[in-house]
Amino acid sequence: MPAVTSVLVPYASYLRVYEPLAAFPEPERSHWARYARSGRTPTAQDELRRSLADLLPTPPVPVPVHESAEAFVVEVDGVVCVCPWRTRLRGWLALEELAGQLPEPVLDAVLPPVVRGQAAADYEAWRERNPDARPWIRTAVWQVPVRWFALFADEEREYEPGDVPGVPPLLRYRTPMVQARRRLARALKALRETIDEGPLTEGLVDVGKWMEEFHPRSLVELDYGGLVHALTPEQLADDRSAADLAEGIAALRAGDGDGAGEAYGRLAERWRAVRDRQFAN
Repeated sequence: MPAVTSVLVPYASYLRVYEPLAAFPEPERSHWARYARSGRTPTAQDELRRSLADLLPTPPVPVPVHESAEAFVVEVDGVVCVCPWRTRLRGWLALEELAGQLPEPVLDAVLPPVVRGQAAADYEAWRERNPDARPWIRTAVWQVPVRWFALFADEEREYEPGDVPGVPPLLRYRTPMVQARRRLARALKALRETIDEGPLTEGLVDVGKWMEEFHPRSLVELDYGGLVHALTPEQLADDRSAADLAEGIAALRAGDGDGAGEAYGRLAERWRAVRDRQFAN
């Protein structure tokens, strides 16, 4: 059975980009430099708690009134890189997707139409003032989208089983932006030369366009996030999804359709089983 935990668990995975401070214009650059020096280490759980607190009032607040000034921070080869939360922007984007995920009566009960309408109007006005804005974090619920694995190599996999009480497991990949772009380009080329356009190809194109907006010295991270609580320790230890996708892409380039199908089949079945838990009683 999945691990039992007392912390808030969003069954979500995250694709993040950490940009060097030089990528940010002033005065934002100075803000993030001060933030990094402060030693603050907020977690995805901290962001979740704040978001859930906004849903408690009546009427609920689906999108924060003010943009978050928090970020995740890492140091890469002596260079400080930050991944701004941009919770307000991501809240608007998530609200747009929510309409296609819930039946209208359920959606109306959770977020009344007047609340959603005001949020949509606020977003439209904000977009007019910030036409080039984009999130540094992408989120997927109850899955890791297969296309995300194309950015990483198996040797970049980091797994910590969480053997210490109170410390959850961790499974993530990290790679330089230049490597992520190179791998994505190779995967796209192999797919376009061997099979018809489909969801995987379209997904890779979408991720590629998103990554083009960031500094070439950025760091790209895939974090299993709360999904580590939906998988057993054995499943986490055995998960080699990036290797499976790489094997499938290599088989396509070699003209081995059967081998590609087997590798992709393992990957698809693994994540189909995880997604199905969303509807378990």
